[in-house]
Amino acid sequence: MKWRVAVDRALAPRGLTHAQYVMLASLYGLERDGRVPSQRELADHTGLEALYVSKLARSLDADGLMQRTRDAKDTRTMRLELTANGRETIEPAIAEVAALLDKLLAPLGGRRGARTKSFVRDLTELLDTPL
Repeated sequence: MKWRVAVDRALAPRGLTHAQYVMLASLYGLERDGRVPSQRELADHTGLEALYVSKLARSLDADGLMQRTRDAKDTRTMRLELTANGRETIEPAIAEVAALLDKLLAPLGGRRGARTKSFVRDLTELLDTPL
């Protein structure tokens, strides 16, 4: 929660919330890999609920940050793409969040530090353990 609040505060001047950032930054990364994900694929990628992704996508589409289009082969599927405005908004936001992450992880040696890598490995193992 502390991280989400910090991201919300850092991105508020850009008019973005943590959830909107997660959606746009994830979409940005997937597009850089040459993908045009569906809402479902983006939900799976981000870990957000599909219904929440659908609601956010409609809002971000209305704000001109992303475009939702029906898949030509399966009209039930909605494909997502950043608009030029979305790219202009998310690129500096990604840099801001990276700087915030560097600050948060400074006590462990920064994002690339050995202690951080060990922490991420341990945390990932815990999160991947089925309940």
